[in-house]
Amino acid sequence: MDESPAETVVDPKLSGDDSPSLKSNGSQRTPEELVAKAIAPVKKEFLRSPPPRPSSSTNHQNHVVSETKVVSVKEKKSKRQLKRERRQEQKSARSICPLIAKTGDVSSCPYNDKCRFSHDLQAFKDQKPADLEGECPFMNAEGPCPYGLACRFFGTHKDGVPTGTSDARKKCAEINGLKKDVQKLLWKNKMSFPKADAKLKALGLLGKAKSKMKILEVEKDDETIPSTCHETNENGCSEVNNESDAKLDFVDVPGEDGVDGTLETDEQPPKKQKSVICENFSSAEAKNGDVIFTEKNVGISCTQTKPEDPTDIIPPEADRSLKLHPREKKLIDFRDKLYLAPLTTVGNLPFRRVCKVLGADVTCGEMAMCTNLLQGQASEWALLRRHSSEDLFGVQICGAYPDTVARAVELIDQECTVDFIDINMGCPIDIVVDKGAGSALLTKPMRIKSIIDAASGTVDKPITVKVRTGFFEGKNRIDSLIKDIGYWGTSAVTIHGRSRQQRYSKLANWDYIYQCARKAPDDLQVLGNGDVFSYLDWNMHKTECPVLATCMIARGALIKPWIFTEIKEQKHWDISSGERLTILKDFVRFGLDHWGSDTKGVETTRRFLLEWLSYTCRYIPVGLLDVVPQQLNWRPPTYMGRDDLETLMASDSAADWIRISEMLLGKVPDGFTFAPKHKSNAYDRAENG
Repeated sequence: MDESPAETVVDPKLSGDDSPSLKSNGSQRTPEELVAKAIAPVKKEFLRSPPPRPSSSTNHQNHVVSETKVVSVKEKKSKRQLKRERRQEQKSARSICPLIAKTGDVSSCPYNDKCRFSHDLQAFKDQKPADLEGECPFMNAEGPCPYGLACRFFGTHKDGVPTGTSDARKKCAEINGLKKDVQKLLWKNKMSFPKADAKLKALGLLGKAKSKMKILEVEKDDETIPSTCHETNENGCSEVNNESDAKLDFVDVPGEDGVDGTLETDEQPPKKQKSVICENFSSAEAKNGDVIFTEKNVGISCTQTKPEDPTDIIPPEADRSLKLHPREKKLIDFRDKLYLAPLTTVGNLPFRRVCKVLGADVTCGEMAMCTNLLQGQASEWALLRRHSSEDLFGVQICGAYPDTVARAVELIDQECTVDFIDINMGCPIDIVVDKGAGSALLTKPMRIKSIIDAASGTVDKPITVKVRTGFFEGKNRIDSLIKDIGYWGTSAVTIHGRSRQQRYSKLANWDYIYQCARKAPDDLQVLGNGDVFSYLDWNMHKTECPVLATCMIARGALIKPWIFTEIKEQKHWDISSGERLTILKDFVRFGLDHWGSDTKGVETTRRFLLEWLSYTCRYIPVGLLDVVPQQLNWRPPTYMGRDDLETLMASDSAADWIRISEMLLGKVPDGFTFAPKHKSNAYDRAENG
């Protein structure tokens, strides 16, 4: 993901002939003229002259160059260097052993000198930053604070150094953690996926590679065949790992779906060939991505050869799941519910808790990559965490191939408590699209069919998908697929009214969303997404297209999370700066509860708070506008708020965002810098999904 220095974040301020407040002849523009130019019509008494821009100064340029050099140096570090630095950091006085910090007893660590953390208690106390204002977030939890001496609110602990062995964090209301034994199996590629492999075999999508269940049965009949296990290559294909001398070799023969392969044995079975239809799709997609999709060719498999009877490898529980038709599953009624979109980076668990307090009905976790989940990456599994307040919760996954998605779906269904699983088929990020996932799937309708078929046939949970109008600008294609998407086993589809090529430029095409919703079958719920920023937007879309189930709210919730309250109460909330600060305090409290109250947890909370503040600065208070409500694409002029805090919150400077974070989390560490991770806080472009 591209990052830019803090000084070059977003410059929504206009200058020169496009000055929002003055015409070339010096007369003031009318509110109507400003709205026509997508400039926020701020009342005259709140306008002020824009500050001089330092971008042309030599010092500013030097600062940007030096900061760029620092970033490039970090990128060149090898994994070995980074690992060595982490180990050194753990051994420093700043990283006290968690057991010693919790108990205050140096002898409490069973690893003694072999512990990878520091045991120098006095050195840790000498360098520990001063306590923060406020109370420890774990004060009301059963048992002592899990961070003990390392807690940045240690002075508020009732009994001084806490004792005992109970872990307050284990008693918190978060679920969907990855078990250590499951993670080890994933690390070693020894996790079995009987339901997914059985469904893939039945659909003819497993290729010639034998499933783990089949291999285990062969071992029972012939002990000369060694133990093997599935691996997933960089393309998401199924492979068989052979750990000793055996008569089993896997030859990867890449296909359009990345799951074709042959298994060479002494008696090699005949190779399966791709059907003519699949080859036609591939060639047509390679030209312009515009493929004619009809019901006649939808039901034809990508392989001509009829798959062999899978009953010899299907366990009883998997067989029962295959017999359940997708339309017989328990469905979720999204109609008229306020749905917070899955948001990369900023849509974390603490932010979702804030939105739940403010009225959101449905929440969804951040997009997780299937390949990373199947590798047992803890950072990716953290995206699936759920809080007890999220009463209707789903997770979003992204994958390029049916076998990868099906196995990830089975794993999530087995290890997590979720109400639905959403498959992302609209992410525009280059690194995702280049691997054939996200919006790249919009050019491969047969791949979409295979993924939905495999996922919906593997688990009983409702499967939903999120798409864009199309891959290329001017070549929308969801309207030609909408009927089939419901037939393939999807419970609901969310349509973002922009193409991948368009990213976030121009307004969302809601007329096309309406067109798709009217074409959809009755049992497929269609949700619209794009530019919902007030209760009037919500009402308009529901009135214009009554068959639309609901509207998903994304950037509108990032800029003003109280949009859910506005929709439910049907009002424009002229929220004060103090009320906005209270919302930020709630986020900080939820963040410390989630990421921890030690120094690492405090700084992680600060980072995510700053990411969020890079969006909230775009909000213009209702009381400052000549025309209400604010539109998502309006560029604000330079203005001052009704008080100093409101003015500070309107700043697009990263330095001012840091000042706000210091009001809530104390002074930043020495050498602290911040640049937003995403550019979707801009008005007409974005780099994230």
